[in-house]
Amino acid sequence: MTDDRKLHWENVYSTKGEADVSWFQECPAPSLDLIHFVKAKRSDAIVDVGGGASRLVDGLLAEGFVDVTVLDLSAAALNAAQKRLGAKADEVTWIAGDATLWEPPQAYDIWHDRAAFHFLTDAAEQAAYIERLKRALNIGGSLIMGTFALDGPEKCSGLPVARHSSDSLLELLGAGFELIDSRRHDHSTPWDSVQRFQFSTFRRIA
Repeated sequence: MTDDRKLHWENVYSTKGEADVSWFQECPAPSLDLIHFVKAKRSDAIVDVGGGASRLVDGLLAEGFVDVTVLDLSAAALNAAQKRLGAKADEVTWIAGDATLWEPPQAYDIWHDRAAFHFLTDAAEQAAYIERLKRALNIGGSLIMGTFALDGPEKCSGLPVARHSSDSLLELLGAGFELIDSRRHDHSTPWDSVQRFQFSTFRRIA
């Protein structure tokens, strides 16, 4: 499954422009707002899981964050972000890897995921992702998870997704997390359709 997913996303990012995908955001305001909500310090270690060519990394660097990692299955997506950032790309740690298989090289204070986890529709893959999350996120750290809402799309980029609520995510996370914020977001795609997102923010408590 991992090889199939990797091939899919390499093809997407190799054949489409940055703004030619439904999830494109000129400014990732919902994510930045939640990073401010959890009172992130500029020295906090932040990992953007499934960050791809997202502009969240641009915003974090512009605000002075100094320990930013972007993980994505697609090297082509990461290359697009690096090219856009130019010399500032050297200030970021880039990891081409699968969030269900990677070995986190450090601990993080904030784990951010917008629209990656919902592509995991298999229970074993969801569990593998969460295992690595628990391995990597510091006690007291924040998990910011953006997924399609229960009334959001059933597919994205031709792939099925698992839609979530804050409650369904908390059930998957199990003990050791508490929900500290739940909010909806209607994302307007570049062709003016609407994708309904659920942003759920948790604190790691054990």
